[in-house]
Amino acid sequence: MKSISQYLLVIILMVASSTITSAQNAQPASPSTKTIKVKVKGITCSNDLKTIASNVEKLNGVTSCKSTKMGATSSFEVIYNPSQLAEKEIFTAIENTGGCENPADRPYKVKQ
Repeated sequence: MKSISQYLLVIILMVASSTITSAQNAQPASPSTKTIKVKVKGITCSNDLKTIASNVEKLNGVTSCKSTKMGATSSFEVIYNPSQLAEKEIFTAIENTGGCENPADRPYKVKQ
């Protein structure tokens, strides 16, 4: 019985120490980032969504750009650092993205 108690104590200590280590390694949410939702008109297919997200993610200061809704007006969630980039620069990158059918076209418009 004593060996079972010791065995359980060792397991509890191992779990507790791994939980403490995980908590210490966790990254806090950065206070220097901002999340915005951008509505875009002119998107006709899923490739448009991927192309726009890829172009926005190339901007210095953007952490991520994910499409959240596709339709007549599609939505993107953009996480970025406002000290490195202005919202207007994100909007410009979206509107300067070439169209899926004709890359020379600029069919996307940010709805504000």
